[in-house]
Amino acid sequence: MKNVNLGLKENWKQFTLLVIINAFVGGMVGLERAILPKIAEGEFHLAANTAILSFIIVFGIVKAITNYFTGSLANKFGRKNLLTIGWLFAIPVPFILMYAPNWNWIIAANILLGINQGLTWSSTVVMKIDLVGEKQRGFAMGLNEFAGYLSVAIVAFLTGWIAGQYGLRPYPFYIGIVLSLLGFFGSWLLIKDTKHHVAKESNSSNIPALKNVFWDTTWKNKNLGAVTQAGLINNLNDGMVWGIFPILLSQKDFSLEQIGIITATYPAVWGLGQLITGKMADHFCKKNMLFTGMFLQGITLLVMPWAETMTHFIFLSVVLGWGTAMVYPTFLATVAENTNPMDRPKSLGIFRLWRDLGYAIGAILTGIIADALGITASIIVIGLLTVGSAIVIQYRMKCSDDNSKKLWNWFIPKNKIHGEHTNSQLRCS
Repeated sequence: MKNVNLGLKENWKQFTLLVIINAFVGGMVGLERAILPKIAEGEFHLAANTAILSFIIVFGIVKAITNYFTGSLANKFGRKNLLTIGWLFAIPVPFILMYAPNWNWIIAANILLGINQGLTWSSTVVMKIDLVGEKQRGFAMGLNEFAGYLSVAIVAFLTGWIAGQYGLRPYPFYIGIVLSLLGFFGSWLLIKDTKHHVAKESNSSNIPALKNVFWDTTWKNKNLGAVTQAGLINNLNDGMVWGIFPILLSQKDFSLEQIGIITATYPAVWGLGQLITGKMADHFCKKNMLFTGMFLQGITLLVMPWAETMTHFIFLSVVLGWGTAMVYPTFLATVAENTNPMDRPKSLGIFRLWRDLGYAIGAILTGIIADALGITASIIVIGLLTVGSAIVIQYRMKCSDDNSKKLWNWFIPKNKIHGEHTNSQLRCS
């Protein structure tokens, strides 16, 4: 542990490399974001929404399970090793997407992509938290998720534009070849493991170990359980947006280029917004951040079926992206600060297990409802579930002793809050 220091400034070189690597990780998801549902309909003639969304179902389940094992194995095998191995699973993906002769090959590509995302994204999250220590976790997660989801947006836009100009296959997927090779060689040659940073923080941490990491993270611990259910619902609605949004826009006669722009706006705001919301999570009550973000998402989804114009959908995508930006880094920062450093990788893996199962649950639920009752009904149901998740956060999470502020303090007259709360009562984990 000699010469090991915690903090963003002290570890900025490795941190920056991990941000770049995570941008490559996000870009691999962006390959599919705008055009895969169109390929399902146009080339493989899949009509049922459940069948079209099968690639998201498989991706979500595989990524969720991989997240769990990444968290469990991080201390045993090392974060860097898992990160590097994860990239090996990505390299075949763009080639399969380019030349798949039937839909089963697309499903196979998403199995590999799910493993890639679980190993690589989980590893970069844990390593960044290891590097920065206690004080800047929200900002660190904001930078991590910013890089990943901005890259999702950029690649989604590029693939949509390329598909509009040159066709659905193979040209849009050339980007994936470059991303996977850069990710693999960058992780193998440039990234260093963070085990010494973990050891240093463990020596000074006063957070008790969890009695049962799985069940405490899943539900029994009120703070962790509230975050976990919100993570599942967040990705449930993201899975719906991923699969149904392009179909909805196509039904409203938007072009491929327009669909690419709209579907890229949501993750772009999500990604860019986290530069702000990640920092906010270090200073404001996390309960307020999570409630507000989930509530905004839910209301936006409830309004979405009645949008008609490009302007309507861009505006709603911006609001949806901002709501998601408020919760995403806050989820991870809250899990990190409520767990002992030795429990943290496993707890984060369990949180990400449930969160990414939301993709599969959302795709299944959305597809069944859409096939039975129509796309509008499926969007409304998911919107109501998202509002319900916000209510769970409001009533289940509690404030802990710290000096952070409630998000909405500036709207409350000072004479209403003076003397009612001390600084030590204002922070929510």
